[in-house]
Amino acid sequence: MKLLERMSSVFPAAKTHPDILGHPRGLYTLFMTEMWERFSYYGMRALLVLFMVDQIADGGMGLSDQTATAIYGLYTAAAYLVALPGGWIADRLIGAQRAVWIGGITIMCGHFVLAIPGVGTFFLGLILVVLGTGLLKPNISAIVGELYGADDDRRDAGFTIFYMGINIGAAAGPILCGWLAGGDWHYGFGVAGIGMLAGLIQFRASRGYLGAAGLVPEAAVAHSSAFRARAYSVIAAFLVLVLGLLIAGLIGVVQFDAVRLAQGTTTIIAVVALLYFASLFLFGGLTKEERGRVVVILALFLAAAMFWAGFEQAGSSLNLFADRYTIRQFGEFVIPAAWFQSLNPVFIILLAPLYSMLWVTLARRNLNPAAPFKFAIGLVTLGAGFAVMIGAAELVAQGRQVLPTWLIFTYLLHTMGELALSPVGLSSVSKLAPRRFVGQMMGVWFLANSLGYIIAGLIAGEFNADAVDEMPALYLQIVMTTAGAGLLLALCAPVLKRLMGERH
Repeated sequence: MKLLERMSSVFPAAKTHPDILGHPRGLYTLFMTEMWERFSYYGMRALLVLFMVDQIADGGMGLSDQTATAIYGLYTAAAYLVALPGGWIADRLIGAQRAVWIGGITIMCGHFVLAIPGVGTFFLGLILVVLGTGLLKPNISAIVGELYGADDDRRDAGFTIFYMGINIGAAAGPILCGWLAGGDWHYGFGVAGIGMLAGLIQFRASRGYLGAAGLVPEAAVAHSSAFRARAYSVIAAFLVLVLGLLIAGLIGVVQFDAVRLAQGTTTIIAVVALLYFASLFLFGGLTKEERGRVVVILALFLAAAMFWAGFEQAGSSLNLFADRYTIRQFGEFVIPAAWFQSLNPVFIILLAPLYSMLWVTLARRNLNPAAPFKFAIGLVTLGAGFAVMIGAAELVAQGRQVLPTWLIFTYLLHTMGELALSPVGLSSVSKLAPRRFVGQMMGVWFLANSLGYIIAGLIAGEFNADAVDEMPALYLQIVMTTAGAGLLLALCAPVLKRLMGERH
């Protein structure tokens, strides 16, 4: 209890403030915080694989494509996996506001550690960014929800504004970090840390506008000091274990193979998810209607994992394609390869309002597609994006470089697929999951992202720079897998819609 009292002195209760543009002032505090956090995350993400595969003489790590993309997959997957305990820590121990604050500090430290040359600092920096993201990412969204009442009509509009902050940061990060990395990779990592620092400063200066949203919940206050002591002991033991494994790997006591680790993690996540669904069917006491809805969630889970496995090629194989095979010099100016990572958030900013209007218009005419069909549209559109890359790869296989327009159209189609699928996922789970299992289902849903991200890293490792003639066939395989799965899901959509009942 003394710990909570000390933390309350750092985050005192705030007064109520008038709205700005029809929304709570705290929304703009969170908008800016998330914008800077995404600036740092996507800025560093755009450099990660390029830095790892760059020659040591040029300031990189000299890793093979296969190893670098496997590390990338593990990193992006871990950032989603730790969001589960991150949410628990906020709910049971420290509250969402403090979780965002501590998470932001940890992220900032991670980026600054990455800015220090060295193998040890590289992996320590990645670990810190992952841990910080796990604390900040789920809890800042939770605070946004707490700013509005359950029946507040402004809630959806508020999340839309917040979502724009995410994409503004995601668009700006690769541009600035990629530009500075042209002089030295570590400058790019350093400016990502400065971005997170800016987010922390404005969060601390304006957090009073959040009021009671995200403060220590009553459930946390009600826990005994013994419970909190055990919880903090487990957290400390986990951090010591992670640090110990890092040190053991650096001094050679333990040998880590990134590819095998990614393969093993993929298997573990897939088995855990399938065992969860199996146990739910066998021992969950589900009614016939609930069983049908869980079948739909399982189908969407598999579709989402497949989608992210293709979509997340953006930071790995497509990033390398931009660096190695794309014409980037125009006159005296050379476009940094990392800048292509800004295309997706820019397209989201431009297209999201159009998609929103489309769904609303279709809904008014009772033509709004059910979630399975929207997922099918997302997968087919993703496949269409990779179909564009087949043509680009054919030119590369002939020994030519290609214009940036190939990647631009690919990212445009991928973004269109994302907008059809991504916003629908969590909403569908919250509607379809049996009421007594909603929390568990939301947690399991994030496993789809993690599973897809790790698979994405493994797929990217199949693109061999010494065998560019194989590249068109690899892209064709991705097209057949993603678009084929989308078409299959579209065929099954009527059946799945019936299983959804009235919750479609």
